[in-house]
Order: sequence, then structure tokens, then C-alpha cells
Amino acid sequence: MKTYYFLGIGGIGMSAIARYFNEMGNKIYGYDRTQTELTLQLEKEGMIITYTDDASSLPKDIDMVVYTPAIPKESSILYNLKKRNIPIQKRSQILGEITKDKKCIAIAGTHGKTTCSNMIAHILHSSSVGCSAFLGGISKNFNSNYLMNKNSEYVVVEADEYDRSFLWLNPTISAITAVDADHLDVYGTKEELKESFIEFAKKTKEVIFVKDKIDIDLEELDLQKYTYTIRGIDADFYAINIRNYKGSYYFDLRTPDKIYYDICLNYGGLHNIENSVLAIAISLICGAKEDEIRKAISSFSGAQRRFDLRIKRDSFIYIDDYAHHPNEIKALVESLRHQYPNKKLTGVFQPHLYSRTRDFADEFAQELEKLDQVVLIDIYPAREEPIAGVNSKMLLHKIDKMDKYYTTKEGLLDLLEALYPEVLVTMGAGDISNIVPLIEEKFRDE
Repeated sequence: MKTYYFLGIGGIGMSAIARYFNEMGNKIYGYDRTQTELTLQLEKEGMIITYTDDASSLPKDIDMVVYTPAIPKESSILYNLKKRNIPIQKRSQILGEITKDKKCIAIAGTHGKTTCSNMIAHILHSSSVGCSAFLGGISKNFNSNYLMNKNSEYVVVEADEYDRSFLWLNPTISAITAVDADHLDVYGTKEELKESFIEFAKKTKEVIFVKDKIDIDLEELDLQKYTYTIRGIDADFYAINIRNYKGSYYFDLRTPDKIYYDICLNYGGLHNIENSVLAIAISLICGAKEDEIRKAISSFSGAQRRFDLRIKRDSFIYIDDYAHHPNEIKALVESLRHQYPNKKLTGVFQPHLYSRTRDFADEFAQELEKLDQVVLIDIYPAREEPIAGVNSKMLLHKIDKMDKYYTTKEGLLDLLEALYPEVLVTMGAGDISNIVPLIEEKFRDE
């Protein structure tokens, strides 16, 4: 038995690895600055977590430290651990080590990767193939971001491009869902970001799936390449005959070998049909049977904070989503318009990072204008210091519509009650997730 210390244990990727080492019989300690539902669950599983950046809370003997780049360099605990000369590795390095001897299925992309990896894990877990999984979101099907199957050779992982983390992986099968400009605080330019995705693709051993028409050149790669999309006859895998019937999507899937008719997806969001196309394609490559795939897709419940339906009644719909990039907001709003065409759409957005808000202010404004009512709350800074002139009020001024509002988190519930929304969506990658239960409580029984 070894003792592991996780610095930033409440992170979704960190907690999955902590669960793995905990299940292996090791002693797990950790720090996170915020107590959440997830950290409380980790404590119930036997992990010891502190919420103050105080080095005196550290255990005496530690064999390995795992940390996330989101931890501030001035952290007292990090400074102390470095002084003690304990082996320290990034989360991504550890994930690379855990998966190196497995058939790793790695899903990368500036958006879509969490839902796709959850779908693939659900299908394979529900099939005779089986899989382990380290996911970037809590699956609503098995209520965890971690799966262990010692009898399966497959492991599904979300391949994170932030800080070039995914370059520690050596996948057997990989996918790239999108390569949009993002994380420019790390990469500087979109071209640098694209180069990183090309490096990731080069590390793939056997098969790579790429969204059709994606702006990335993989022609020289010596491996099996497939394209996929929601609609587009030039792709290898694509959906046709898409129907929306009583809240469920039905579609036919065209593959290089055959057409699979009348696939049923009981999970909202038009963009999730495209995610299903990829998930089914990869599951077929792995050997899952058609009847297993059909049953799993129809029973897929999604991941927390991904088109996450929280309340549904005739007069009021509430959905929570992780969307924090303009293109994610665009896909989300399009899906909501498609699913609820005659209802007023109210969106609450918490921008994530000062640098991202600055870099994409015009694009954010353009997509948020497509809502009937827009509410902004303060930027979630995460790892960043404030940037002069960059705040939610600056973004609000760029939104060209009358029904737009700025409020504090404390004033949000009262504002929402006054706006009387029909379809409400909360969006953002920050601590807006902590407001979700309060909104549910407010609107549950009205």
C-alpha cells in the first residue's frame, strides 16, 4: 500500500484517478479549495481531504504527489511538497502510465469529448466487450467518472488538450471532435493548438476518427482514418433521416459497410446525434454487437452538466450545460431551438477565464444574442488574475438586444423569478454548478 496526495483532488479528471488508486488499496489524501458534492463523495469512499491551503495538514509520509496545472504556483502546500523532494507528477502523466498497456480509446477535441467518451464508455460497459474509463464528467448512467473492468482490454479516456496534457497518451483508437481556437493562454495562436492536435494524432497506434471537414491536416498519418458527422454524404459515418418524436430522436446511421435503421436516442440535443455517430462507430470497431449498441444508445442518460435536463414540465424546462466557448453555446442554442421551437429561451451565462472572455468577446455576444433573454453573472477566474477592463458588464454591452441583464450570483434567483422563463438554461464551466440545486429548489414545485 502506498500513500498518494492529490493536489486539486476535486477536479473531475483528478478525482477519477484518485478513485483508481483508492480502489487499488492505497491511502489517498488530497486538497481542494472548495468542498463540493464530488469531494464529499470521495470522502465517503475513504479519502482524506482538506480545504485550506495549509502545509501543516499534510501527512508525514507521502509516496507520490499528483497535481493539476490549475493549482497556483504560490500554493503553500505545493511549495512544501517540492521542498520535501517527493516525486511529483501531473495528472496527465499518471493517466498515460495507467493506460499505456491497455487498448486506450482517447477522445480529444475542444468540445464534445466529455459526452462522446461517456457514450462510448456506456455502450462498451453495457456490452460483452466491457471497458474501464476515466471520464471528464459524471456519467448519469453509473453515477461516476470512473469505471474499472479488469476483464476488458479497453479503457476509455477523455484526452484534454489544456496544457498539452493529451500528449502523454498513446491511444490505440483516438478521435478528434473539434479544433476551435481555445486555451490561447497556453497556445498563443490557433495554429499552435492545431499542431498539438496533430502531435496527438501521431501518437495513435491503429485507428483515428475525425469530424468531417475539420480544419486539421492528417493526410500523412500512416493509420486507418475515418470521418464522421451528423449530416454529410462525404463522411464515412453519418446520420440520415433524423426525426424528433415525442422528445426522442430517431435516425439511420450510414457506415462504410451497411445502414443501421431507426436508432433511438432518448437524450436531448441535436448535436448529440453527431456524438452518437462517433460513439457507435468506435463501439463497432471494438466489437460491440448491434443489439447491444441499440439498447445502450436508447438508455444513455448523459453526463452531469452536459445538456443536463433538471426539470421538465409543460410550463417550465430547466437544462444545465458546461458550455463555455462560443461554438458550444451556438450548438446548445441551436439544439434548444430545435427541441423547443415555440418557447421563450432564457440563458444564464457565467464566463470562464478573463483571457477567454477577452479573446472571444464578440463571438460570445453574437451567440448569446440568439437567446430571447440573456443573464450574465461575474466571470469565473479559475487560475487567472483579473485583466483590466475585462468583466461581464463589458460583455453585456456587446450584446445587441433589449432583454439582457447582469446580476450577482446572490441576486440571480430573484431575477429569474421576475423573468418568468419557459425554457431556462444555465451555461458555464465555473462554480455556476453550485447554483443549479438552488434553481431546482426555487422552480421545482411552481
